[in-house]
Amino acid sequence: MLRTLVLAASIALLLPAGAALAETPKAAPAHKPDLADRVAGTYKGDVISDARGSSKSGVTITVTRTGPNKVEIKSSYARIPTVTIALEKAMDAILAASGPSVFLLDTVRSPERLDLTIDDASWSGNRVATPAKK
Repeated sequence: MLRTLVLAASIALLLPAGAALAETPKAAPAHKPDLADRVAGTYKGDVISDARGSSKSGVTITVTRTGPNKVEIKSSYARIPTVTIALEKAMDAILAASGPSVFLLDTVRSPERLDLTIDDASWSGNRVATPAKK
């Protein structure tokens, strides 16, 4: 009887600790670097042509990875809306996989230069910062 009582008490004491360990959040597994990681960062440049307005200097574009080979583009210029673009690699270039937006980064000739056309506004600029590694 004493042995059963000791065993039951030991199990009761261990259960909360075991449950707490089971609930410990695990770090998200690191993903394999992809095209979105390669192009993510902050770029500064100019709107070089716009079908609905004039050109504009000093426009900042932020490219953020949102998923595998997928990025979100945000602009400091209200004329260029926020868009999400799926990416693909073709020879030495990283481009938009489909859709109405143009995304072009030549990884060999000018790996820090990005060219975009979003909503009939064409922008061109260079990377000024990369995102911090997590």
